[in-house]
Order: sequence, then C-alpha cells, then structure tokens
Amino acid sequence: MKLLHPTAVPPLVTLCGSPNTGKTSIFNRLTRMNRKVGNYPGITVEKFEAQIALDAQHPAVICDVPGTFSLSAHSAEEQIAILAIAGIPPLDPPDLTVVVVDATQLSRSLYLVLQIIETGGAAIVALNMFDLLKSRGLEIDVAAMERALGIPVVPVSGLTGEGIDDLRRRMIDVLDAPDTGRAACPWEPTEAVVREDIQAVVQALPDTWLRKSPARRKALATWSLLSIGEDDELDHVSPELRQTVTERHALAAKQGRDIDLEIIESRYGWIDAHLGRFLQEKPPAGKTFTERIDSVMLHPWIGFVLFLVVMSVVFQALFSWSAPVIELVEIGVGRLAEGTRTLLPAGLVEDFIVEGVIGGVGSVVVFLPQILLLFFFIGLMEDTGYMARVAFVMDRLMRVMGLHGRAFVPMLSGFACAVPAVLATRTMERQRDRFLTILVIPLMTCSARLPVYTLIIGALFPPSHVFGIVPVQGLLMLAMYVFATAMALIVTAVLGRTLLRGPSVPLILEMPPYRRPHLRDVLRMMWMRSSLFLREAGGIILLCAIILWVLLSFPTQPTLDADYEGLRTQARQALSGAALDERLESLDTREEGAIFRRSYGARMGQVIEPVLAPLGFDWKIGVGIIGAFAAREVFISTMGVVYGVGADADEESVTLRARIHGETHDDGRPVYTPLVGLSLMVFFALACQCMSTLAVIKRETRSWRWPLFVFAYMTTLAWVMSFAVYQGGRLLGFS
Repeated sequence: MKLLHPTAVPPLVTLCGSPNTGKTSIFNRLTRMNRKVGNYPGITVEKFEAQIALDAQHPAVICDVPGTFSLSAHSAEEQIAILAIAGIPPLDPPDLTVVVVDATQLSRSLYLVLQIIETGGAAIVALNMFDLLKSRGLEIDVAAMERALGIPVVPVSGLTGEGIDDLRRRMIDVLDAPDTGRAACPWEPTEAVVREDIQAVVQALPDTWLRKSPARRKALATWSLLSIGEDDELDHVSPELRQTVTERHALAAKQGRDIDLEIIESRYGWIDAHLGRFLQEKPPAGKTFTERIDSVMLHPWIGFVLFLVVMSVVFQALFSWSAPVIELVEIGVGRLAEGTRTLLPAGLVEDFIVEGVIGGVGSVVVFLPQILLLFFFIGLMEDTGYMARVAFVMDRLMRVMGLHGRAFVPMLSGFACAVPAVLATRTMERQRDRFLTILVIPLMTCSARLPVYTLIIGALFPPSHVFGIVPVQGLLMLAMYVFATAMALIVTAVLGRTLLRGPSVPLILEMPPYRRPHLRDVLRMMWMRSSLFLREAGGIILLCAIILWVLLSFPTQPTLDADYEGLRTQARQALSGAALDERLESLDTREEGAIFRRSYGARMGQVIEPVLAPLGFDWKIGVGIIGAFAAREVFISTMGVVYGVGADADEESVTLRARIHGETHDDGRPVYTPLVGLSLMVFFALACQCMSTLAVIKRETRSWRWPLFVFAYMTTLAWVMSFAVYQGGRLLGFS
C-alpha cells in the first residue's frame, strides 16, 4: 500500500450519479459532514467538497458533482458533469470517480456508468440501496457485474451505512493502482458511419481537452455529437468543434440518419445484452407499493387535487406556522435594539447602530424561519420521491407558459415570500428555466404586501357588500391576488418568447420508488442552504438598509432639535406621571416626522413627484415608496413618520387610517380616494419594492444584471398599469 507524503496534494475523487440515487447520503457518509461550499471555477454552480481520510495514510479530496442522468448536456449547469469527470479546463481531472447507482433501478443507471467508463479514468460503482433488492424481487450478482463492466462494484446503503467501509477500502486500492479501476470502452457503434462521425469530431477537439489523458478522445467526441446543437447553452466549446458537429449532423440528416439515436441505441444495446448476466428479476405478484400509490398520485385529476392539498399545507406553513417564530425573532431584534439604546449615549451613533445596523440585520434574520421551513418541505418531498411526481403533475399546465413542472413549486412559494422562493429554483436543472422562474417570482403576492393592502382597503373602502352578500373588502383582497397571478403568467409567457427564448425541452424524469426520508440529511441541507443565504445575501441587504437609513436621517436639524428640547423642558415643568410620558412621546414622534420631512429621502420624494402625479400620488406617497424599498411593509411605518402619527404598531395602524382618510390638498380635495387607493395597490402588486428579493436574485444569478432588470421591468410595469387604472378611472368619471 502506497504511503502518501504529508505535503503531497491529496488525490481528487469525484462523486457522481443520477438524481434520487442517494448520492448525497453516500457523500455525507464518506465525509462525515466535514464539507465546504464553493463554486466551480468560472462557473455559477455550487459544489460541495471535503477533505477526508480514507485511512491514516490516505487523505483525499472528494467533490460532489451535481446529479445527472447522463454526461450529455444542453445547458451550462448540465455541462458540469462532463467538465468534472473528464477534467476539462477550468476543472482538474479526477484521480477517481465514484458512480452512485440505484441498485433497484439498475438498467437505467448503467447508461451513465458506461459513459464514465468511456472517459478512460479510474472509476468505482457504489451500488446503493442494495439492502432493498429483495423487497423489489431483484437479485444482483456483484462479481458478474464487475466482470461485465471491468471496474470494481461495491454494495452499499446510504441509509444504514452498510458497506461504506468496504467502499473506502476499494477507493484506496484503486487510488494506489489506478489501472484496476479502468476498463476499455465496452461498446462500439453498431453502424460504421457512426464511427466515422466520431472520428471526424475527434480531429476538432481542443488540445486543452486532451491533457493528461488522450484516451478520452472518443468519449469527448461522442459527448460533443450528443450535446452540441443550435439551441444549447454550453460554454467552453470552440467554434471549430461546434462547426464540425453541425456539419456531421447536417450530413447525417441528408442521409436520413439520426446520430443521437444511433449512439444511444448502441449503448442500450450493450446494456440489454449484458444486464441478464448479473441481474435476476423476480417480479412480485400484483402491483408494487410504488405502483399502487402512483395510480392515485399521478392520476390527471385526483393527483392534481392531492397536490393542491399538499401545497396548501406547505403554503400554510410558510404563511402562518412560521409566524410565532418570526414574532420571536422580531421581539429579539427589538430587545437587542432597546438594550443597545440603553448602553449608548443618544445621538447619531446610537441611531446608526440601532436603526441602520441592527435594523438591517433584523430585516435579514426575519426571513430565516420561512427559509428553514421551505427547505425542510422541499427536502422531504425530494427524499420521499414525491418531488418528481409534483413536476410530472404540473408539467402540462406550466408548459403553456414556456416552463415545465419543476417551476411550479418555487412560484407557489412566492405567495409566502419571494426570498425562499427564489432559493427554491435550485431544484431546476436548466439555467434558462431557472432564470425565467426567478424573474417572475417577485410578481407573486407575497405576505409583505398584505399590510399595505389592509391599510389601504381599510382606510378607503367601507365595509359594504356587493349584491348584499359579498363583502367589498374581502373581494378586493382576493382580486389583488388574482390580478398579480394573472400578470405573472402573462410576463412568463412574454419573457419566455423574447428575452429568454428557448426550445421547449421535454421534462425527463425518473420516478424513484417511495422511501422513508433521511431526516438527518434533510435537516442538514435545510440549515446549510439557510446559513448560506444569511452569509452571502445578508451583506447586500445590510448595505441597502444603511443607505436607506442615511437617506431618511440626514441632513441633521440642530435648530429643530433645540426647539423640541425646549418643548420637552416645558412639558417636564408643567406635567408629571402618565400625562408627561404621553406628552414626551408625542413630541418625539412629531420631531421625528419633522426631521423626516426635511431629509434627503423627503427631497427625493418631492423630486419624483412629477413622475408619480399621473398615478394620483403626491410626494408623501413617494417618500413611502422609497422607504418601502427596505421591505414593502415598511411603507406603513414610513407613512406614519411622514404624517407624524404614533409609533406604536397597533395605534399607528388605526391613526394612520384616519389620517389617510382625512388628508386633503390645499384646495380641500381629498388626497386619497378609492381610485388613488386602487392605483396604489396595483403599483405595490407589481413593483419590486424589496431589497431582500433583489439581493437574493443577485446571489443566485451571480450578476447584477438580472436584479437590475427585475427592478426596471417591474417598476415600469407597475407605473404603466397604475397609470392605466388611475387615468382610466378618471375618464370613466371616478375621482
């Protein structure tokens, strides 16, 4: 056994496999959770990596490759598998590839195994879920499977940990003697003309792709023929290679041939010819448990209704179940702010730390309960096998909008909060589909819009009934949800046919068997994703919160401070007890409102008033819109400061309704009318007034381009629709 020098670079082991094969469980067993999260160099896809000790003398670095059904790719994200396994720059070639295979779905998994063997690198098959074979009426001869493939095969169980020590020992053996993990390409194209296609593409492969292993030429040429096309999103493909592949496909089309079909059939021909040598199937009498459940879950109508029930539970959890925890977080942030005020002398530094820093951090942490719950439910649905059924059930509806079924769960989550909903798009493979979903999620009516709707409806629309039955206020609230959903569907269709135009890719799913979830893995993934959001998006949100604090707090007003301090002195001389406390609180609120109305933010509201006037808004509403960028619900407290009402949340809500209802222009006309209220609700329904959402979009897309685009298109759409509502209402005679 070879002894590695302590200063030597540890060998690189890649772990790959199809989705739902238990790859994450095997990774966790091998690494004992000593992982770090990063990005592939030059690529916006996360990788999980850990340095492990296979034994006392054999360290290794293990990297988890994103799940894939094959090495063929059409998107930049799918391309990661071939880059990592073949070692195409900017990635380094691995010293060993461990392929995790679902032993209960062996015929489907062998296609990926063949592709990895073709690359010429050392490989091991980790035959996961081996303990479930008997219950499925299956039996695998592991020795015969090793002879057929030419590489080691190790039975393991990610659920129980059985076989993991054997896997480590075989990994050491192959790292010490790499040839024991290599095998000649087991299949050959059945048609000679296909071999000519492959050889022609070999000549066009970039030299950098062939470093350290010229033997991978055939595998990379075959990958190119299956992956490169007019509508792919692939990076790292040279113009010469792309042209050669295009020419070979054009020639095949003239000959009435389909190169993709010929290659795929050749691989499956080998699988069909050899599978029976090591796999014996004994079908159980009657339908299996999975088949019986799927007869209901995948039914066109019953399955859809059951899905709505499940999603209702998830939505209710995100919307209501997290409320007590969110309240506790808010109380904790509030107490931290109060404690900080008692420790610091009153002044600018105190305001900055309490309102800018603590308030900014609080705006991030308050999302954590929803994010934790969302990833918990997603993890449960994925681990039990239900997520694949969700995508299948919703695929027909989503395809009309240019997406497929996987987009539905993140969009539905947007009704609770756009931040965890954007994070949930990570379950989507194609970058085009993922980005399109991210761009429309902020249009879904999140819970932060509800306080704004409640304030406006309660202040401007009396509690009357339509036809004496339907309450107007409830009908308006429902109408805002329907309106926002309809706009989201329309925008999806428009963007999917213009800016993010792409081919209609069929949804290819492997329906995994239902199984008991690995609760430990679910909880670990839930926390890891949430903490990653806090670390990376939190900094951007904090910066935005500080900028808003500066706009709403400066310039300072020394003269105003002196005047109000004199009024406080008079109050202390004339009053005492509760009356004094009430008077001092009133003076503090009035001073805050006076300073606010002279701040840079107020000046900005006056500057943008000409732009907002066609919507029926004055400069005070403009200030509220600017303040609401921190979070939509901040609109209420911002307007409370503008109008100088009480700071207590419950009192503020009632008092602010009265002030809004009674606010008038200089000529006596009411500032707020039902038409203005409707215009304002439409604006908030469509405008991206949420820095947290923009921050997490930047985090997920790794670019400022997309959050800026979201802010621009949603603000424009909000202005246009609000203009149409207000001006259209005036033309119809409403005031």
